[in-house]
Amino acid sequence: MTEVSTAPSLVAPWRLFPAEVARVQRLTPCFLRVTFTGDDFDTFADPGYDQRIKLVFPIPVHGFRHLPDGTDWYPRWRALPTELRNPFRTYTTRAVRREVREVDVDIVLHPDGGPYGAHGPAARWALAAAPGDRIVLMGPDHGYLGDHGGREFQPALAGRTLLLAGDETAVPAIAGIVERLPAHSRGEVLLEVPEPADVLDLPAPPLVTVTWLPRSGATHGSLLVPAVRAAAERLLPADGPAPADAPADAVDVDDELWEVPVGLSGGGHYAWLAGESSVIRTLRRHLVSERGLDRESVAFMGYWRLGKADDA
Repeated sequence: MTEVSTAPSLVAPWRLFPAEVARVQRLTPCFLRVTFTGDDFDTFADPGYDQRIKLVFPIPVHGFRHLPDGTDWYPRWRALPTELRNPFRTYTTRAVRREVREVDVDIVLHPDGGPYGAHGPAARWALAAAPGDRIVLMGPDHGYLGDHGGREFQPALAGRTLLLAGDETAVPAIAGIVERLPAHSRGEVLLEVPEPADVLDLPAPPLVTVTWLPRSGATHGSLLVPAVRAAAERLLPADGPAPADAPADAVDVDDELWEVPVGLSGGGHYAWLAGESSVIRTLRRHLVSERGLDRESVAFMGYWRLGKADDA
């Protein structure tokens, strides 16, 4: 009998995993942890850090009857009539336990939709989720031996002085990064959340300071922006304005803000920031254009945009 190879060329890096809800735990008013399980979750890969996955939600009457499978599922999904397309949203894995076939995902909730407007399909589903509910996860396959993609934090830069910052939508990703940092890591973590009750226990290496910034009704980003500016003064080099021949910092307000290092530049600093796009754009302008921080030493990700729903 010929042995079947599991080389990267024969196993796709991502696949659809049929699943159901095992447990639901309200961590804080803002954060809901949903534990998923599935028959083949023993093959769900765990690259860690800020690994992104997608939750695919059922549609009334049809469930997942029309959800395409295989490596070409996305174009086939796009070709379906709108009413037959299962909605999906991007999240971060908080824990993967292959030995017991479980995956944890933390979902951000807000009363009446909060600053995001009306609840989208993810929040509506999560608010009603109960053990046994069916769902599909699109995640990395453990049988793939190459880089799965979907992870922006660069572990090779974890030895530098770190500045990790974001709003509540970035908390699961930053928590996943912090819990895997080496013991000698140093730097600061800044987390803006809606209320004091949303502060979570987040153990960190001894030289990494974690600061929670509850808004308590203040404007989104009003605490995070000055906190990042102050941390940058403490941690990051003040190289001055970017050189005149550097690419202009002119990102249109409607453009997606998603810039991550494509190479491992020199230097002793590394910044990772994610959250509401206009807030992250402000921080990008300060660090790159005003302070002249090397763009290859920073990752900026606009996870969402105030007043605009995710149309996926």
